[in-house]
Amino acid sequence: MWQAIRAIFWTLRIALPKVATGWMFALLTIDFNRVAIFELGIAAVIVTALLSIHYFMAPFQVVIGRIADTLPLFGYRRTPYLLLGSITASLLFLALPTVTMAMGTGSAMAMLSAIVLFTLFGLSMAVIADTYHSLLAEVTTPESRSLVISVVWIVMIMSTILATVVMNAVRPEFTPEAMQNLYNLTPLIVIGSTLIGVIGMERRMNAQQLEEARAKARSLAPPGNPLTSALKLLQQNPQTRAFFAFISLAMFSIFLQENIIEVFGAEVFAMTITETSTFQRFWGGGILVGMILTGIFSYIFKISRKKLVITGLAGAATGFALLAAVSLFEIQPILKPGLFAKGLFIGMFNVGALALMMEMTVAGATGLYMGLWGTAQALGMGMSSVGSGALHTAFIGSGLLVPKYAYFGIFMLEAAGLLVAGYILYHVSVRKFAASASTPVSVDREADAPLPAGTAARA
Repeated sequence: MWQAIRAIFWTLRIALPKVATGWMFALLTIDFNRVAIFELGIAAVIVTALLSIHYFMAPFQVVIGRIADTLPLFGYRRTPYLLLGSITASLLFLALPTVTMAMGTGSAMAMLSAIVLFTLFGLSMAVIADTYHSLLAEVTTPESRSLVISVVWIVMIMSTILATVVMNAVRPEFTPEAMQNLYNLTPLIVIGSTLIGVIGMERRMNAQQLEEARAKARSLAPPGNPLTSALKLLQQNPQTRAFFAFISLAMFSIFLQENIIEVFGAEVFAMTITETSTFQRFWGGGILVGMILTGIFSYIFKISRKKLVITGLAGAATGFALLAAVSLFEIQPILKPGLFAKGLFIGMFNVGALALMMEMTVAGATGLYMGLWGTAQALGMGMSSVGSGALHTAFIGSGLLVPKYAYFGIFMLEAAGLLVAGYILYHVSVRKFAASASTPVSVDREADAPLPAGTAARA
């Protein structure tokens, strides 16, 4: 009984950094985008381009992953970097409302300031994403990983849903002062949840262990700087290349609607800001239920991660096709059930995909491979962010299409992309990846002892 309680407490603690992530992205994708586009009249393509900047900082995940693998701080490879990224990202939100208001007046200086803020945010999120997922991969076992990932994502979705409640309480109606008060909460929430969640989770290494870890990390990746090394991994291993393509396309297809879904509600159904802010509760609630069920059933029945992911992709594609019909025929009563259904299968995809990413790593180079998969995620999400704004401006902003037809096309594009991503994953072999990736590709001649012939793939 006591062991079960400790396991539950440990799992909830390791999930707490996702509260920070959920809060920050809720502010950006639910509040900032709506205020900037609808209330302040800033062109959607400008807003979504700003939101996409942090995705294009994703290659830095490979850099920070390689740095963390080979240059631990104070005996830790993940914790110090994670804390540094969280502190930096949270403090940037204090300046965002002022910059946003100035952007609404057409200030060029405000636009430049926004670019700087979102670039720094992107670098910080790259640090957070790689170090947190690497830490999660290293402190969980293959048997418990799917269940722990389910809890982690549940905590993030719950924090996003609760963030909408806080938004409506602190900022029931939009005013610059209310927006500033809301964003001022960010450092307290982000830094507090990250500190409580990660302190004491990572085992501190002594000098000998640090040197062994450095030698192993260097042996499992091609020589050169981290970006060059990652590119060589993609070139040398077809399974790595295909998995990278799968992640990018799946992320693009899932998130193409994220920055414009609230705008969709306003333009097609004339919903208020309070009404559209509830969208996150429905598709987020679907994700929550999907992850709970997936985590439980995968733990009990040991379901293949690939089957989970492919089923999730097919179901989510059906959900997007339903939303396309909702838009085309303006069937508002089906909108929120459609959002829930879409979220249900995205939840299944989330659990399976993240577990599969951790499986597609090798011990000793976890940070490098998680950085590579994180880059693929961010690349797809960044393209979706830019693409959604570009499509909105090209079709709706230009007057070429009325909103219901434009959104029909966007939702159907997402459905098709998910089906193609599932086809790519079907042909990926974890076994073939492991056989190739776990073989040393270089030798650190300065190491004190010979390197092992190989390492087992992280199962």
